[in-house]
Amino acid sequence: MSNTPADQGTPVDVVDSIVPMMPIILPVGGAILIFLLAFIAVFMA
Repeated sequence: MSNTPADQGTPVDVVDSIVPMMPIILPVGGAILIFLLAFIAVFMA
């Protein structure tokens, strides 16, 4: 059997599981933030 950290009962670090997805999450989050800011600016004008 393999000796992975999950097999040994050690907790899985949430940050380590998210880091590989950062090249996708950051641009999408930035685009959503820019869209929301532009929407607020147009709505307030």
